[in-house]
Amino acid sequence: MFRYKSEDGTAANTVALSTYPSEPWTILTHKKPQKGWIPYNHRTIRPPPLAEDTKSTKLMSWNVNGLRALLKLEGFSALQLAQKENFDVLCLQETKLQEKDVESIKQCLMDGYENSLWTCSVSKLGYSVTAIISRIKPRSVTYGLGMADHDNEGRLVIAEFDSFYLISGYVPNSGDGLRRLSYRITEWDPSLSNYMKELEKKKPVILTGDLNCAHQEIDIYNPAGNKRSAGFIDEERQLFGTNFLSKGFVDTFRAQHPGVVGYTY
Repeated sequence: MFRYKSEDGTAANTVALSTYPSEPWTILTHKKPQKGWIPYNHRTIRPPPLAEDTKSTKLMSWNVNGLRALLKLEGFSALQLAQKENFDVLCLQETKLQEKDVESIKQCLMDGYENSLWTCSVSKLGYSVTAIISRIKPRSVTYGLGMADHDNEGRLVIAEFDSFYLISGYVPNSGDGLRRLSYRITEWDPSLSNYMKELEKKKPVILTGDLNCAHQEIDIYNPAGNKRSAGFIDEERQLFGTNFLSKGFVDTFRAQHPGVVGYTY
């Protein structure tokens, strides 16, 4: 989610405001921006459409923070989203559904995406929950890591396709008072990372979702003010690099846009 709060008193922002008064995302929003950083602007950063004969699979990931509320929102249409984006696979996180809700919610979604994979929390109803909705039928589906300590909150759906594994994940937040920090960095992240490395022995792995970690200062609006906030704790950031990036996994957004201020985590 982008923060539309601007920094007053800079010439660059004055130009941006006058040039794009209805496009606040074009304003560089960071408390202490560094030289060379630029604002995220979907009009210029988004790649052009591929040629029609190009073989590709388009993936889209979205933390909806409550799917029922989203579907009731005036002006929102899942079908229009599918038509506009023409994605092949949609990964959802934090849908907050219960098992009893899933079938009725499926009827509200778009036609043409017949493969609908959901996992719900059994430890706390209406909490967490991830899903994969796809027009391509997966070769196999796994729910969770196969570890009881990690699989009761509906946080992972893993779909195997012909040429890759796709994970829709909702990584635990360290929480208020950092009460789950130790669990997050010493148990969950290493378990997920090790699981992904095992999958990678067979074919490439794509992890999407809410990873609940802003890895670098460019990834968060106010780094200094969030040094002890969940998602930006030094230990979280360090071990995010250790568990994922140092093992060969790539932050695809940051690899393509190293100097772009875009809050994607």
